[in-house]
Amino acid sequence: MRDTLEHWFRREILPHEAALVRFLSRWRASPMEVQDIRHDIYVRVLEAAERQRPLAPKAFLFSVARHLLIDRARRERIVPIDLRADLDGLDLLIDDLSPERRATGREQLLRLMELLGRLPARCREVVWMRRVEDLPQKEIARRLGIAEATVEKHLVRGVRMLADAFYGTARCKKNDCVHPTELELKHGD
Repeated sequence: MRDTLEHWFRREILPHEAALVRFLSRWRASPMEVQDIRHDIYVRVLEAAERQRPLAPKAFLFSVARHLLIDRARRERIVPIDLRADLDGLDLLIDDLSPERRATGREQLLRLMELLGRLPARCREVVWMRRVEDLPQKEIARRLGIAEATVEKHLVRGVRMLADAFYGTARCKKNDCVHPTELELKHGD
């Protein structure tokens, strides 16, 4: 049975109505304004969901709310300083982490660290320097004494191997993570 837009809205959006009203009330709007703004948010959410359902409905709902409030503030052209401070703190409601999501995140991080340890040494160095230390490719090349193109090659290979291993399409052994296409090339030669 296909999930109708109405059922999706009731199941994914309406349970967050109380949090949305609290969120909107922080803007010091009257209760009537809060209801009007809430209605406008629901219209935008439904219009967007009609085209494509968001993967994270709660985050999408609060993102739409935040953007609508910013649009209203721009139209009014006068934004009190305390309201500006509220704008900066609005993302807190979007990223509420449940204990389950936090535990899942930890498990994924541990698995990723294990897989990172299985990469070939040079790939591991390059991936770490680029993705963790956030160094530019040019700096990595300088530090390792290799060409930038070689850095890019190691980075692409390392990230591909991690992704394949993480999502179950690669074969990883104790100190070696092998991409399936590399296996075919080795055996096909």
